[in-house]
Amino acid sequence: MFIGVDLGGTTIKVGVVNGEGRILYQNARPTYAGRDYPLIIQDMIEQIEDAMDWAGVGLEAVKSIGIGVPGLAEVQTGNVIYCTNLSWFNIPLGREISQHFGKPVFVENDATVAALAEYVAGSTKGLKNSVFITLGTGVGGGVIINHKIYSGSHGAGSEIGHMIVGENFYNCNCGANGCLETFASATGLIKYVRKRLAERDVATNILRMANGRLEDIDAKIIFDGAKGGDALAQEAVHRMVKYLAIGIINIFNILDPERIAIGGGVSKVGDYLIDLLNQEVSKMTFCKEVTYGDIVLAELGNDAGIIGAAFLGENS
Repeated sequence: MFIGVDLGGTTIKVGVVNGEGRILYQNARPTYAGRDYPLIIQDMIEQIEDAMDWAGVGLEAVKSIGIGVPGLAEVQTGNVIYCTNLSWFNIPLGREISQHFGKPVFVENDATVAALAEYVAGSTKGLKNSVFITLGTGVGGGVIINHKIYSGSHGAGSEIGHMIVGENFYNCNCGANGCLETFASATGLIKYVRKRLAERDVATNILRMANGRLEDIDAKIIFDGAKGGDALAQEAVHRMVKYLAIGIINIFNILDPERIAIGGGVSKVGDYLIDLLNQEVSKMTFCKEVTYGDIVLAELGNDAGIIGAAFLGENS
């Protein structure tokens, strides 16, 4: 048995996972980010104990504990290097949990954890080389090479969202201009639509679809508008897809994975997004004689964080 912890800025989720990647029991509680880190760690400890009790699993049956965090971490030491959502810098998360339970603890970036989950039990199951891209408030990524997580030499690898793909009208939160996540995230999509609405030179019903409230415009409204033929919505979606395709073709050209899986909130658009992406990516392949990997929707959704975290020890 394994324990997987999905530590987010809003919610902490803990699950007991078997060797096939099936969650036997899971629980959740608010993170209450901003508190001193020992309080959050204590909550995690209590949730792990509660999950084992409800699943009827004794500590002796637990092989390892894995934790996914929204930031950078050292998987072997368990130190959280940087986690902006929690205001954590150099926090010995793994050591604290390991000392309490007497079990090996592994900590990794949440998008990398999701990539591992898809490899274990989802859309890229068993593939030698694959990439996972999550499209939400930002853009995250995880890379599997030769059946192993790839995080780079300093734990900062697979930061797909910070790949520079063009010049944008606003800077990324990291301070750079042109990061993929400023083009391909829900945030970037919404910012572009609001910018174009302010310019007042395009016919659109997007504001009406949002009940006249600029702040209520979201990615779903924009995609629904694009499907319905709204000019601005289609312009925004095609712009997003264009730059996401640039990022994806860069990944194909550098890593040549067998499959790229798309997850996150924006992926709920489904095959509409995948079809547009395949069309755009096919225009950019530099060698028409090469068979590139396919682009698919991720399968595990909100369970990916727990499942992937649980298997960190097995993949290290």
